[in-house]
Amino acid sequence: MFFASDNAGPAHPAIMDALVKANTGYALGYGADPIMAEVREQIRDVFEAPDAAVYLVINGTSANSLLLATMCQPWQTIFCTDVAHIHEDECNAPEFYTQAKLTLVPAEAGKMTADALRRKISGEETRGVHGPQRGPVSLTQVTEKGTVYTLDEISAQTAVARDYGLSTHLDGARFANALVALDCTPAEMTWKSGIDAVSFGGTKNGAMGVEACVIFDPKLAQEFEYRRKRGGHLLSKHRYLSAQMQAYLADDLWLDLARKANSRTAQLAQGLRTHNTAQMLFEPQANIIFFQMPRRDHQRMLAAGAVYYVMSGDPDQGDPNEMLTGRLVTDWSMTETSVSDFLTLLQG
Repeated sequence: MFFASDNAGPAHPAIMDALVKANTGYALGYGADPIMAEVREQIRDVFEAPDAAVYLVINGTSANSLLLATMCQPWQTIFCTDVAHIHEDECNAPEFYTQAKLTLVPAEAGKMTADALRRKISGEETRGVHGPQRGPVSLTQVTEKGTVYTLDEISAQTAVARDYGLSTHLDGARFANALVALDCTPAEMTWKSGIDAVSFGGTKNGAMGVEACVIFDPKLAQEFEYRRKRGGHLLSKHRYLSAQMQAYLADDLWLDLARKANSRTAQLAQGLRTHNTAQMLFEPQANIIFFQMPRRDHQRMLAAGAVYYVMSGDPDQGDPNEMLTGRLVTDWSMTETSVSDFLTLLQG
């Protein structure tokens, strides 16, 4: 009953097998391995973007930070929600790599609206040389609240950005989970909706550790390469990244794994709806649920072996009737039995 994070789950056997297979003989380093040449074309095919620049890094923080640094000048500001992953969970790495600031747009159920974004953008670049200039917009998909931007919502954000001559970045750490939830194509969720660059996540969805940086404007490619090297994220034994991504994409494994994770969250949500005291804060759309229930119930679940984060308050001390927020995350390896056991325990 481990629902703390999809980062905590195992790598898929196909990924591990690919690593073992790649661990034979010699291969050129720094992305010159033959597997990477195949991966580049695989990703271009997936995104229907034959001219896209494609690079691999080991984690989402480096993917987001390096992409934003390539899209942003130090005197600019990046627009994102007040619950965006780049704001809440990356220890100011985007600011470190870009040397820019973040301007926070109030979120509704984890998402920014086009009107709220327009207000924030119009409020900047008003003080001449004394204030920050407008920079890229960054969207998190799936959001940090487990919600998913629709294609129309993404298009609305990117349209606002274009009105001001700004580019848009998509933080796709859970890209696959969002994609299967929307039942659309990668192209529809990115460049066809106005996205200029995306971090295409693998780590949370069955890989050991690999993210693809996909840039739809090839003019930015060389700068990204320099920034990746200068930032310490050009892996010398790059074939181990390439092998993971190749296996991840083969036979649509990445989509199958996301469907499994989303299905277990749907199972959880169905059970939570029948519980007398548990209340979901947002309608779950992918593989994350935020819910509230009394401290006494959290205590009982955690003591019985359920593993998840309590996001507000100390579950061990305080009024037993106080409502505390918990977060449940499922990954590809979560079984129906584990979810059933959790729900049975929850019913007491």
